[in-house]
Amino acid sequence: MTHPVPADPTVATPADLDVLAEQLGREPRGVAGIAARCVCGRPLVARTVPRLPDGTPFPTTYYLTHPGAVAAASTLEANGVMKTMTERLGEDEELAAAYAAAHESYLADREELGHVDEIDGISAGGMPTRVKCLHVLMAHALARPGVNPLGEEALALAAPTWRRDRCTC
Repeated sequence: MTHPVPADPTVATPADLDVLAEQLGREPRGVAGIAARCVCGRPLVARTVPRLPDGTPFPTTYYLTHPGAVAAASTLEANGVMKTMTERLGEDEELAAAYAAAHESYLADREELGHVDEIDGISAGGMPTRVKCLHVLMAHALARPGVNPLGEEALALAAPTWRRDRCTC
């Protein structure tokens, strides 16, 4: 099934907001755009403003919404992948440096949407020193391919059940 994609695929259309509500099981909040789409055109990742309409600071700029990707991230978390990745950050200086760079990239992307003092310097997913949420890291990797090494790794680990190049909508 194909989904209508606007000329600028980062724009969240009313149809996209309907899909996000379906995916999340609730009305989406603070959507600034669509950061990544399924090959069929439906949203995979919502880009979210750093302060929600109710005033709540919200550090999660890239929010994974696709049910298949969310389930794959949850399975990886349940299998202990976060612990192993965090341990590797303490052992592999190159990986730690690339992950720190991903953190800085995330902060810069969020700052484009506005500055919120309460979350200044705080990215998401545990960056830059630990792995706390694979959903965030996978969303970042989908939104900014090649920037987040552990997000890319999580996407590769998810491939037996969910892949970005195959529609499962």
